Amino acid sequence: MAYTLLIIGYIVFFSALLLSFTVNFVHYMHMFQLNSYSAEEQVHWIKNNIKSIVKRHIFPLVAALFALFSCVVMNGALFGENPVGTGYIDKDNIFGAALINVPYKVCTWDLIICSSLIIIGLFFCKNNQPVKKKLVFTPRVIRMCVTSAAVYGLVCALSMIFLFDSGFNLFALCLWQVCSIFMPIIANFINKPVEKGINNHYINDAKRIINELPNLTVIGITGSYGKTSTKFYLNKLLSAKYNVLMTPESYNTTMGVVKTVRGSLNATYDYFICEMGAKGVGEIKEICDIVHPRHSMITSIGEQHLETFKSVENIIKTKFEIADCISDGLVFLNYDNDFIREHKTDKNIVSYGFDSSYEYYGDNIRVTAKGTSFTVHHGEESADFSTKLIGAHNVQNIVGAIAVANKMGVSLEELKMPVRHLEAVPHRMQILDKGNSVIIDDAFNSNPAGAKAALDTLGLIEGFKILVSPGMVELGEKEYELNKAFGKQAAGVCDFVIAVGEKQAVPILDGLKEAGYPEEKIFTAKNLNEALANCDTLKTGGAKKIILLENDLPDNY
Repeated sequence: MAYTLLIIGYIVFFSALLLSFTVNFVHYMHMFQLNSYSAEEQVHWIKNNIKSIVKRHIFPLVAALFALFSCVVMNGALFGENPVGTGYIDKDNIFGAALINVPYKVCTWDLIICSSLIIIGLFFCKNNQPVKKKLVFTPRVIRMCVTSAAVYGLVCALSMIFLFDSGFNLFALCLWQVCSIFMPIIANFINKPVEKGINNHYINDAKRIINELPNLTVIGITGSYGKTSTKFYLNKLLSAKYNVLMTPESYNTTMGVVKTVRGSLNATYDYFICEMGAKGVGEIKEICDIVHPRHSMITSIGEQHLETFKSVENIIKTKFEIADCISDGLVFLNYDNDFIREHKTDKNIVSYGFDSSYEYYGDNIRVTAKGTSFTVHHGEESADFSTKLIGAHNVQNIVGAIAVANKMGVSLEELKMPVRHLEAVPHRMQILDKGNSVIIDDAFNSNPAGAKAALDTLGLIEGFKILVSPGMVELGEKEYELNKAFGKQAAGVCDFVIAVGEKQAVPILDGLKEAGYPEEKIFTAKNLNEALANCDTLKTGGAKKIILLENDLPDNY
């Protein structure tokens, strides 16, 4: 009976361990995927979320400490030789000599207590917030899961083999639950040679496909912000005359581009618009070496991703990698951006923006809640355009897309209708009419320039203006300063401000306070759902609510 209880105890204990490990590993794997499989970013995330992580692991840690205490007591290290009493398991039982001098009753109770603590800890792993982007079980993630399972199984086996005699196995196994925080990083490191080999195979295949399409014109687009919107606009404009493929959605990493090339690109396309993103020096060049763009475009340079780039100089250097790879083609540059305009390059530049000295420029901008109208000039030629999109920064991106399309052989007159039918890219100044309110959805990946432009646009629209925002991230040491400035600007535009996230929104609140904004016009929400619910309760005196959603942080914030 004693042996049976002990065996049942171990079955329950290992079941609790496996369940706890699985729940925690899936969570940390999800965060690792959101952190672009970067060990550096994952460690940074762990540091920023240490309180919630401790909460997830407090009970397994207590179980480990309890197991350690019990083991020390049973081994007589503190209180003499075998003080627990009688009931020792015979050395000839199924566990062999491993359990000699270990009281089976104590061992069974240890298993029960540790299992209970681990199971209780699972209730603290529950995430009450809705997941915005679920973990995607890509082949890479599946390989990491297999590696993690193998490592975990090996550690459990080694703990049972080498620590069973002393009784320290329970302590080691419980402690390993806490160490599961780093399992995705460990699995990724182990799999690195395999992943590199697989990626190289796919990259070489993408290069082969590109090389077999000599009539294809590749246009590369990058920028700290605005690149995805401009890509969508350019795709629409070029499609008025040509067969065009673009990287879908926000695909802008090396493997995202490779996936598009291998899965969609063929000889029927005249143009391939390739969006290129980066979080470090050399990443744009890596993509250029695969697709070999004939022409390129830089929409903006700013503090976005300053946290990973470390300096603005590194951002400038990386973004201009897309220009450095161009030999006899054109480089389209947004000259309204100071960093771009002041950077020297010997390439064949086509400048665009809002200044009349640029090769392509827009003026006569008129913004309403229903859309925007503007004029584009190129040399002696000019044309009037209208679009359903709102905001001067949208016009800036459209002017850039018009410049590229015009240089590729589409006349300004031919571009009028495609511009009129441009749709907002989801979550990028997207207008959502809800009847008694209008939502300006600018929730994707906010940045200082874009946030300022969004507030400028909000100020031009009549109605009761409400800002909903958690602020901006990945701005490094400037994060507090830039978010505070955003709060100060909001004070001069908005009738009500809802800051999302008690911790994240502190700089915005400080900016509002410094600007003398009334406290009764500020609400701090825990999440976006609570913020939107609060919007519904606001009294506007009959005015239509104009709600600006400026940024929506992913699950790893």
